Formats: sequence, structure tokens, C-alpha cells
Amino acid sequence: MSRPPTAAQRRVIDAAEPVTGRLRGTEAQLAALVERGLAFRHPRPPHDHFLTPAGHRIREAVPAEDAEPVVPPAGGGVFAARVGGDDEEAAAGPSRVREVHSAWQGLVELRRMTNPDGATDRPCSWERTHLVRAAALALEAAGHRPEGGGADGYRVRATPQPEAVAVYAPDGAALRSCAATLERAGWQAGEYTEPRTRARYLLASPRRV
Repeated sequence: MSRPPTAAQRRVIDAAEPVTGRLRGTEAQLAALVERGLAFRHPRPPHDHFLTPAGHRIREAVPAEDAEPVVPPAGGGVFAARVGGDDEEAAAGPSRVREVHSAWQGLVELRRMTNPDGATDRPCSWERTHLVRAAALALEAAGHRPEGGGADGYRVRATPQPEAVAVYAPDGAALRSCAATLERAGWQAGEYTEPRTRARYLLASPRRV
């Protein structure tokens, strides 16, 4: 890329969804980003556009004083995977299902583009630096229900261990189902017991091979 993106293109990049890099903009803006190698058009319907690794680098390299604040649209227009918890607003219905499906497809495409061998069956570098959100997206995309709104479900939490998250579920069957889902998504998951509470949980980490 020989020229930096225009101010309008930069705003589109800055407003990309934080989990997947999905873009919104005019057809001309999106086409220009594709031409510059900063975005790609997903081959499957609805043919959304996503940031490429080069696009992600530009967004992450923006100095705080130069970046325009990204305000989530009313009604939660910015996608976020549900990690589970009483303080998290529950979201359901066909619209949420479509959003989650699109986010997962975008993440699979990001794996293809950023893993050195193009593999889509194991996590990419973005997932390794956003462990909680990445694991939660894998679970929600597979149909697991997050805890929230008074309903039981999974919870994904950070741990002191490098490249590992803890996953909690209402019972043993749900926990084993979460483990199977994460393993299919390219994670390693083992079941453990907390010494003090005796609660069972998964310790999950992204596979490297």
C-alpha cells in the first residue's frame, strides 16, 4: 500500500467490529479498501466485508489522540460475543443468530488468511490475544446459551495462566458439551475442580498444531 487511507476510509476502519473486523460503509469505500488490501469481501452471502491483517494493523496502530471515538449504535449495533454473567444483557432471536453466524464465518476466514498454512481448524493469532471473546464466540456460534437475564448458561473467564480461559456451565452434561464444542473449534479443553468451591470447570486453550 503506497498511500494511507483517506479520512473517510479511516473512519470505516476504526468503526470495524472489534471481534471480527466486519466493516460497514458505502460500496465505494469498501471497494477502495479491498483494492488497497485492507479488506476482503466474504465469498458467501451476505457477502460482508472484513478487515485483512493489514487492515487490523492500521486500526491497532492508530494513536489514541488521532483516533475518532467509535460510539456503538443504539440497540447494540457493535457485535460482541456473550461471555455470560448476570450483568450481561441477554440477546436472542433470529437477528442475534445471524450476527453470531456472520461473526463466526468472519473469524474462520481470518484463520484462513492469517494462519501460516491457511488452516481454519485451529485458532489464529487474533484469538490468542482475545481468548475470552474468542472462546465465547465459538460457544455461542455452536448454539450454547450464555448465562444472563436470569437464565443458566456458560460463563467464560480469564485465568492467570497464559493462553487459557476458564469455562463454567450449569451442570456436568453442559460442561462436557462445551468441551466438545471448543475441541471442534480448535481448542484443547480439560475438566478440573476448584479446590475451595469444588465447582467443576473447563480450562481451555487454543491449539497450535
